[in-house]
Amino acid sequence: MARLSVAVVLVVAVVGFLPVPAGARGDSGSSDASNAPNPPCDPIDPTACLLPFPNDYFTVRDPSTGTGRRVHLDPSAMPRNNAGVPIDPTEWNRNDGFSPGSVILTHVPGIDLTRTGAAPVTDIGSSLRPDAPIVLLDARTLQRRPYWAELDAHASNPARQVLIVRPAVNFADGARYIVALRRLRDGAGREISPPPAFTNMLARRDHSARASHIRRVVQTLARGAVDTDGLYLAWDFTVASTRNLTGRLVHIRDDAFRLLGNAAPRFTVTAVDDFTPQQNALVARHVTGTFEVPSYLDQTGGPPGSRFHYDSATSARPSHTPGNTQVAPFTCDVPRSAAPSHPARPSLYGHGLFDDDSELFSRYVEAMAGEHNFVFCGTEWLGLTDRTDDLAAGAKAFADASNFRNLVDRLQQSVLDTLFLGRLMIRPDGLSTHPAFRSAGAPLIDTSVGLGYDGNSLGGIMGGVLTAVSQDVHRAVLGVPAINFSTLLDRSTSFPRSLLETAYPDPLDQQLFYALVQMLWDRADPDGYANHLTEHPLPHTPGHRVLMHVAFGDQQVANVASDVEARTIEAAVHEPLLVPGRSTDRVPSWGVRRIEESPFAGSAMVIWDSGSPPAPLTNLPPTVGVDPHEDPRNSPVAREQKAVFLTTGLVVDVCNAAPCRIPHA
Repeated sequence: MARLSVAVVLVVAVVGFLPVPAGARGDSGSSDASNAPNPPCDPIDPTACLLPFPNDYFTVRDPSTGTGRRVHLDPSAMPRNNAGVPIDPTEWNRNDGFSPGSVILTHVPGIDLTRTGAAPVTDIGSSLRPDAPIVLLDARTLQRRPYWAELDAHASNPARQVLIVRPAVNFADGARYIVALRRLRDGAGREISPPPAFTNMLARRDHSARASHIRRVVQTLARGAVDTDGLYLAWDFTVASTRNLTGRLVHIRDDAFRLLGNAAPRFTVTAVDDFTPQQNALVARHVTGTFEVPSYLDQTGGPPGSRFHYDSATSARPSHTPGNTQVAPFTCDVPRSAAPSHPARPSLYGHGLFDDDSELFSRYVEAMAGEHNFVFCGTEWLGLTDRTDDLAAGAKAFADASNFRNLVDRLQQSVLDTLFLGRLMIRPDGLSTHPAFRSAGAPLIDTSVGLGYDGNSLGGIMGGVLTAVSQDVHRAVLGVPAINFSTLLDRSTSFPRSLLETAYPDPLDQQLFYALVQMLWDRADPDGYANHLTEHPLPHTPGHRVLMHVAFGDQQVANVASDVEARTIEAAVHEPLLVPGRSTDRVPSWGVRRIEESPFAGSAMVIWDSGSPPAPLTNLPPTVGVDPHEDPRNSPVAREQKAVFLTTGLVVDVCNAAPCRIPHA
């Protein structure tokens, strides 16, 4: 996964920007009581215009949306890159709320989190204490939400170091939440005084609409039994609706399969490579080709730089232009074990970051196919492949976040492509009709047993999106997965931070960048779908079961982000999790229920330990020791567990009631 980070850095060097200081922030937002926008900046945190974030101050009322609100960010309020260009908020202003995985950002001068008693990542349960200094409260149910708090470890200047509050389980779609900070303390143990503007609002010296709204927020805190003595700051935000988060992808899925009808997608086999047992003991044949998918992008073929085609500026539904077709590549492994009398089970495979469908030729994919009689086929995650044009487009998206929607839209198209490939695998008139997938006149793919999914790294991440919207996949294995790139990137060695630091040198702007792009990335990140991945399925979509394989100490996909996914999808975890003393957490995987007996019929997470050091407790990537990122997929016992799950839906204990330990690959 990390092998092409250098390539991305080189692209950044080519794209480049002049070292122009970030421009001054503007002053915009939304009214609390009407659909007229507020002045751009919320006065309760004067450090930067968009703080605190997320924040309903930056919305307006809109009865046509799922939440009754619409995001209204003003260009003058947006972070500027080092060329002085502000992020264009047009695409953000299509949203009816903020991310369900929103990181909460504000600046508290001089705060000491230990002295304050804020819940760290090692003790998430303390975030729910009655006296917790930070409270996340559902404004309707008055229930608290768990979190952990940290200061941005990338910021060396305390004046630009934000307080980051990360939800330990995703917020509910469409819900409104209140953030309350109280009795905060500095390094000497002194209580920190609230911002003057906030003090004036509570003291009724400010008679603005904003002040009235803040006072109502405080009244709601009181109804929720939250002691507001020593209140430093409080505000509210609304999470985007399910329709807004998932509606684009669900719409193109439904429309594309309506156009397809009761048939297999059109396909062409372009190459067949047969192997002798001496050449490849596990796989008999590699097959490559292309297949056709309706394209909802605005350029023929969906090249880098393309984005969804909308019929109007206000539409939230991408549209298909007749004749616009995506010709997607596919690669398949046909195992040596497959025979007409014993056809292989069909399964999609999802490749990793900055790779492509040729990852199916990797030893761990071929081993899974050959050991357990699976035909694996995969295509590409558009925008995140190793192609030079994709790398350049990705660099452009991080150099100016205004371009980020292009990456997200192409990723959604690639999810649709993968859904079509899955249908092609299981239709009797699909791949199994071609000689490349037949022997002695009979098919080598069993189209009657259903479709599985197995993906690793980016494939484990994107697999959460694909599975949540798939009508054909009922069981999926997500290898080293996570949700929420805004949490993941800071903690990943695969992300070249120089890409972001060059364009947005201010650490505070970098955290705002993550929080903002997550609002768009949710459309192609399981963060936006996790509330519907296993429970509460999306419209016209079956329920799903998933098996998560996590590598303890993973240097590329943060364990904390995997834990958030497990909590959100209500997975159970294999225990004992780890050998005593291996984790720095007091309660590893807090809030994830335990598997009580094997076999287990449900979604699950299994932590695989290769002996790598645990990750840092801050938002920094782990860099000590050997990276265990690829170890689970290279373990025969882990592959056995995956195969049983994809075949039966049951999670079996392959670790003999002990922690799951494997050597480094």
